[in-house]
Amino acid sequence: MSKNLEIKKGVVADIRDKFQRAQTVVLVDYRGLNVAEDTELRNQLRKAGVEYAVLKNTMINLAIDGLGMDGVKAHLEGPTAVAFGYEDMIAPAKIISEFSKKAKKLTIKCGVCDGAYLDEAGVQALANLPSKETLIAKIMGSMMSSVSKFVYCVEAIRKQKAGE
Repeated sequence: MSKNLEIKKGVVADIRDKFQRAQTVVLVDYRGLNVAEDTELRNQLRKAGVEYAVLKNTMINLAIDGLGMDGVKAHLEGPTAVAFGYEDMIAPAKIISEFSKKAKKLTIKCGVCDGAYLDEAGVQALANLPSKETLIAKIMGSMMSSVSKFVYCVEAIRKQKAGE
């Protein structure tokens, strides 16, 4: 086996591992971005713990073969950059979606969230979800609201019984 083939097999295995470990994957077409815009996007993604790489379509195609991500294969044309989100499911979609509004040349191809294929609209919908912290705050607020209403009700009954 040639050394070049072994290197390519290692690259494919590495990409496959990234697709399997990532909670969310977003594929984008980065054509037309200048160096400053690309650097800014990479910095934003890095700060959020998202891995971003430009990958060959043939390598991605080989890596996702058998992973049930057949919808992604239709989008493997032209230059492709991939954002892998390992910790925060929403971060890759949110950052890329916001950045694409500013840099119109960056286009979202598709995505994968928990192994499920997302088209461009699905990635945008994922980006519009509130963050985990916001959702937790809303749930806690709802729970505290019920408890507070119960306390006010008990206090009103106590005052009524006491004749205040």
